Amino acid sequence: MSGGLTGRPTDAPTAPASVAGLLRDIADVGRDATRGGYSRFVYDDGETTLREWFVAEAERRSLEVETDRNGALWAWRHGTGGATGGPGGTAGPGAAVVTGSHLDSVPGGGAYDGPLGVASAFAAVDLLDARGVRSERPLAVVAFPEEEGARFGVACLGSRLLAGAITPDRARALTDADGLTFAEVAARAGLDVDRIGPDPARLAAIGAFVELHVEQGRGLVDLGEPVAVGSAILGHGRWRFSVTGQGNHAGTTLMLDRRDPMVAAAGIVLAAREVAIDHAGARATVGRVQPVPGGTNVIASRVDVWLDARHPDDAVTAAVVAEIHRRAVAVAEAEGCEVVLVEESYGGTVHFDDGLRARLTDVLPQAPVLDTGAGHDAGVLASVVPTAMLFTRNPTGVSHSPEESVEDDDAQTGAVALADVLESLLLRPQEPIVS
Repeated sequence: MSGGLTGRPTDAPTAPASVAGLLRDIADVGRDATRGGYSRFVYDDGETTLREWFVAEAERRSLEVETDRNGALWAWRHGTGGATGGPGGTAGPGAAVVTGSHLDSVPGGGAYDGPLGVASAFAAVDLLDARGVRSERPLAVVAFPEEEGARFGVACLGSRLLAGAITPDRARALTDADGLTFAEVAARAGLDVDRIGPDPARLAAIGAFVELHVEQGRGLVDLGEPVAVGSAILGHGRWRFSVTGQGNHAGTTLMLDRRDPMVAAAGIVLAAREVAIDHAGARATVGRVQPVPGGTNVIASRVDVWLDARHPDDAVTAAVVAEIHRRAVAVAEAEGCEVVLVEESYGGTVHFDDGLRARLTDVLPQAPVLDTGAGHDAGVLASVVPTAMLFTRNPTGVSHSPEESVEDDDAQTGAVALADVLESLLLRPQEPIVS
């Protein structure tokens, strides 16, 4: 399922790479023959191969690569005079300009969610080199691990650890579907799991983080534009309903004698849809249901139901979840079952830094300003460093699916826009970044 790299030459590029070309090099990595699309989970074969690709592309550009204490990859382009970034760098606090995204995917995801931002960052570095743009400020391309949370259940795990938005102990104890802890898996990948957690020195070095991402909706399609500037991320979270009943034989247990948690789980799925429709602008999704023990001829003893809920107003998100929970309790009791609700992660609505967003709109005056219902590492980091986002048009408007798409010309337009923004931030440091 992992695939491999296509084997490009290892010498430094003589001309700026195209985003489409960079993505073609990894097009066979992590393909999922069962689901379609890609399944690239943190530290599995596919994601590990992409990490190797990241290192190779960075070295091809003479960037200095490091892995931080939380498993994120950083590729540094030092400033003029040898000014370096990162903890202990010589460029001074707040000097570094950072761009990038993530490499992992949801199960059966598209080709662009994450890797587009990393490929665009490398292409933007090439464009800056071709323009002869140098600055005292260091520039970094970063790839954060476990952004999707597809393996360990907490989205943006790498950036959350960096920002102190999750405790190291909780992160170490997270488990995957095979019962392996994050600590076990990360240690096998070479991470010193005793050191994971907040990294104040690294954060202090960052003056701006600009993440480019495929748009995960139809905003740009409907507006007829290739690139947008991000304004906000809707508040969103993940909750797990655990419904317990009585496991039993599917053939010998009469219908009226059952305490079937799957019936209650079905009620929760329907309640999520109904409650979200009753709250304008809300989104509520059950994308995962896991029965225990999971046999075809077995009445489950427990069913876990994962809910994703979002709304621009955090109070409305809370109200949506509370109402779904109320209905879940009622449907479970009617079936003779019990239900427990656990919040696995939550992030409130994030508004990107006003000053940095103004810089982006000044550089890209034709780009519309859009918010998004999707979570991103930039949203997590917004509480600790100035962050901004760019979105590249997705002609299908579909994401987290093999139908996700980006036209080659739009991908390159996005990289040029990113390069323009980075050039402005590198060469005009006298203009304040922080609002």
